[in-house]
Amino acid sequence: MVVVIAVVGLSACSGSGVRTGKTVVAAFYPLAWAAQEIGGPGLHVVNLTPAGAEPHDIELTPRDVQKVQSADLVLYLGKGFQPALEMAVASRHGPSLDLLAGQALASAPTGGETALDPHVWLDPIRFARMAMSIGNALHRRREAVRLEGRLRLLDGEFRNGLRSCRRHEIVTSHAAFGYLAKRYGLEQIALTGLAPEVEPSPRDLQNLVDEVKRSGATTVFFETLVSPRLAQTVAREAGAATAVLDPIEGLTQDELRAGDDYASIMRSNLVALRKALACR
Repeated sequence: MVVVIAVVGLSACSGSGVRTGKTVVAAFYPLAWAAQEIGGPGLHVVNLTPAGAEPHDIELTPRDVQKVQSADLVLYLGKGFQPALEMAVASRHGPSLDLLAGQALASAPTGGETALDPHVWLDPIRFARMAMSIGNALHRRREAVRLEGRLRLLDGEFRNGLRSCRRHEIVTSHAAFGYLAKRYGLEQIALTGLAPEVEPSPRDLQNLVDEVKRSGATTVFFETLVSPRLAQTVAREAGAATAVLDPIEGLTQDELRAGDDYASIMRSNLVALRKALACR
């Protein structure tokens, strides 16, 4: 059973809260980024998902488990996004914050079944609310409000940038962009479900090619952390181009060296969407 500790409970469990000099363990990049932006350089943030790795179904080493057990605060997504981490959280005694708790989640196919879609951080408004929850847990509300404001400005950029487009269908390598699509009036056509490693059968592949042709989409998007082979095959058969649309589940080493972060990659996503959708 996964232990979910509400933000209100964090203050009671941690006394004065998680302040400068403390350690926060984050499940993967977006949560680590938000915690560091709010906590500042005095907060030690540990990202459990290594650069260039997929966070889905992460396997924890004994050292990772020790980090979870000893952290002053753990930030994670529940509901089966990272089962191994949920098990580690359930056995720890310190405060933990499930950032999917209380959220209304959509469902999407995965491995022939359906599961709750966890990719809420790709909707800047939802991510802004998550930032406020992190700020409350860290006792840094003022800094969280600043980050919330920056995310709402990002939302405004997306609204303006996607307001007038010739097309509205986005073909993605896996079903990570449902919340972003809903926020900005787009339709996601996913080549696979929530699990990016699932590959379609030959018959399903032909159905995907036919669906892309019917949609009129001119671009099939692939990701930086997943093989582009399926997207390239579908694009070739459908007579479409390929481009990157990053779900920001983690950064590559090249992106880290270039100084990229959540905000810069989201803006790169906006540029890619505007080009693919022929926006004015």
